[in-house]
Amino acid sequence: MRILLLASGSGSLARAICEAKIPGVEIAGLISDKPCLALELADEFGFSYQVVPMQSDREEWNHQMLKSAAGIRPDLVVSVGFMRILAADFLKQFRVINTHPALLPSFPGAHAVRDALAANVSRTGTTVHWVDEGVDTGPIIAQREIAVEQGDDESSLHERIKIVERELIVEILTRFAQDGIPEIR
Repeated sequence: MRILLLASGSGSLARAICEAKIPGVEIAGLISDKPCLALELADEFGFSYQVVPMQSDREEWNHQMLKSAAGIRPDLVVSVGFMRILAADFLKQFRVINTHPALLPSFPGAHAVRDALAANVSRTGTTVHWVDEGVDTGPIIAQREIAVEQGDDESSLHERIKIVERELIVEILTRFAQDGIPEIR
C-alpha cells in the first residue's frame, strides 16, 4: 500500500508512521504547503517531498496539489497535521484519511483542544476519519478517548492526545495494509 503523507508542522504523526515500519506500507512521499520540520523526515527515512505553497489563486493551488499527488500515485493519502482544506477534485481522485485531536463530531476545526477545554468536557480524544468536502465531517474510522485531567491546559492536553493519536494512526494503517483499504462509508 503506497501512502502519501500531507503535513504542515512538526511531523510527529508522520514520524510515528515512519518509525513504525508497517509491513506492507510504503511511504511514497510527503507534500507540505510550507517549509516545516516534517520535511526533514524525507531525508531521514529516504522518501521524496514537495512543498506546494498556498497561492492567492486557490484554483491554481488546488491544481498543483492534484498534479503533485498524481505524480506520486498513492493508494491512500494520509493527512497528518495538514492544515488546509482539500479541493473536491482532489477528493474525487484520492482516498484521504485524517487525524483529528477530538472525538468528532464534537470540536471540529483547527482549535479542537482549546474548544474541548472551553466546553469543560471530562473526556476528549482523537479521531481518524475519511476526509470529505467539509471540515472534519467525513465518516469516522476509529476513535480513542482520554480523560481531561484537572489542571490540563491546551498544551498539556494536546500532548497527551498526540500520544494516542500516533498510536491510533499506526493501528489504522496496519489494519489497512493487512486487510485492504476499506470503501468509504
